[in-house]
Amino acid sequence: MKKISVLMFLLCVGASTFAQVRTPSPSPAATVMQTVGVTDLTVKYSRPSMRGREIFGKLIAFDKVWRTGANQATQIEISTDIMVEGQKLAAGKYAIMSIPGASEWTVIFNKNLGVNEGNYKEAEDALRVKVAAAAVPAVQSFTIGFSDITDSTAHLNITWEKTNVAVKLMTETATLVETSIDKVTETSNSQMTAGANYLLSKGKNLDKALMLANQATGLKETFRNLWAKAQILGKLGRFAEAVPFAQKALDLGNASNDPSFGFMKDAITKGLGDMTAKLPALPSLPVGKKKK
Repeated sequence: MKKISVLMFLLCVGASTFAQVRTPSPSPAATVMQTVGVTDLTVKYSRPSMRGREIFGKLIAFDKVWRTGANQATQIEISTDIMVEGQKLAAGKYAIMSIPGASEWTVIFNKNLGVNEGNYKEAEDALRVKVAAAAVPAVQSFTIGFSDITDSTAHLNITWEKTNVAVKLMTETATLVETSIDKVTETSNSQMTAGANYLLSKGKNLDKALMLANQATGLKETFRNLWAKAQILGKLGRFAEAVPFAQKALDLGNASNDPSFGFMKDAITKGLGDMTAKLPALPSLPVGKKKK
């Protein structure tokens, strides 16, 4: 009898576990991820909606600390040091708090991930910045996102009701990439080629780019590293040296079964033609005099 009772109890507990009711949250969770250059940024937050309410200056008081969302404070994780509105913010995780104003907000990166309006301490701030508030068409759901992405800059946008706050972010992409290039081993063909291509794309340290391309082709010639080498030589004005490497890159690509070559073929063909056109013209052979 006792065994039956225990069994029935366990069945009831199991049934209650599997029968849990999940209902919609009025402020559903959201995650937005963005890579800026080589820096990864991840924001986790909750999204309340207007639902007919007046938000800033009413539901969310001006000049008071706010958790920048609903439920727990919004969190941001940054993989490298960045600049926020011209001020340094170290890599790590932070709670984003804010002090909304009619024309300007204070955006706060706080070290306490469990912070809220009640336990907030300014002493735990990692950084505070002032950002102008701009008028925008009405946005029903509180939204955080990234815009104006380049290799080293972006805006972190905080948007709700008819207000947008765009926080300027800047990463040290060039420094980070060049540091990683310095750490590349001479046995990694693809990494050396990637480093050479990056320096080529920025048009700087071309001697270093050529060194990387030489090391890559020295390990094994591919249409990718040969084309990188040809382009670097072309940038250096050494077209007579560049043309044979460009031609070899085209030949290797045509002979390969690599489907990605199809995306590069036109560029290599055009580049080869442009480089060939810049070769100095061969001197004309002297015309011999006719015998009388």
